[in-house]
Amino acid sequence: MADEDDDQEQDETPEPPQRLFTLTEAERARQELEPFLVEAMDSRKKLSGLENELAAVSARIMMMGGIIVPYEKLAAVRMEHQQLAETLKTALNRILETGCLVKDLDVGLLDFPAVINHQDVYLCWKLGEDRIRFYHRQDEGFANRKPLDPRDLGPGDTVQ
Repeated sequence: MADEDDDQEQDETPEPPQRLFTLTEAERARQELEPFLVEAMDSRKKLSGLENELAAVSARIMMMGGIIVPYEKLAAVRMEHQQLAETLKTALNRILETGCLVKDLDVGLLDFPAVINHQDVYLCWKLGEDRIRFYHRQDEGFANRKPLDPRDLGPGDTVQ
C-alpha cells in the first residue's frame, strides 16, 4: 500500500532555480523585452475596454428583462477579446520565460533577480526609464528603490 505523502511528493514538481541576472544581462534583456511589455500593456488596456463593453450589454439585458441581442456585433467583440487575450498571454510568456518578473503591468514595471553584496535583490526598471538604474531587496517594493550608483544623477549618465 503506497503512502499518501509519497504520492503528493511525486505530484509536486520542484520549481526551477531562479535565474540571476548581471546588470549587463538585465539591460540586454530589458531592451529585448520592452516591445513585448508595451504589447502586453496595450492588449490589457484594450481587453479592459472590451470587457466593459460586454458587461454593459449583459447589464442592459438583465435590467430590461431581455433585449434583442446584436449577435454579429457581440461575436466580433468576443473574437477580438479572444485574440487580445492570446496576444497578452504570448507577450507575458515571452517576458517570463527569460526569468524576468512583471511586477506591474499598468505602469510597465519589470524586476530582474540579482545579487548585490551577497544579498538577493531585484534590478528594477520602469517603462520610460532609459536604462536600469535602481534595485531593491526582494522583500521590498518599488517605493524602496535605491540607485545602483549613488552618483547616478539621471538620464544620460552612464552606470559606472
